Amino acid sequence: MAVTGRHAAPDPARPGDALVRVGAFVFLLGVVAVVAAVVPSVLTGEPGRLPLVVLAGSLLPLGLGIALLGLLRAARTARRSARRRRTHVPSA
Repeated sequence: MAVTGRHAAPDPARPGDALVRVGAFVFLLGVVAVVAAVVPSVLTGEPGRLPLVVLAGSLLPLGLGIALLGLLRAARTARRSARRRRTHVPSA
């Protein structure tokens, strides 16, 4: 984050940032859905809605996978740009 004067300028968006945000949102949505499906069955003692728990639980690894893909994409882009800078150094 670049600091100019009293305010910090936001970093420019990098490749993979959107995937990380979407993955985090899907993961958190899965956590909320699992808690909403499991807590009532724990409090009442009745068996919960199993298909709902399975469906909600599948959002957790899906969100994690999406976020990891975003991180991999950002790392590949950073490595590629570092390699370009290293190979294109002008001679003095």
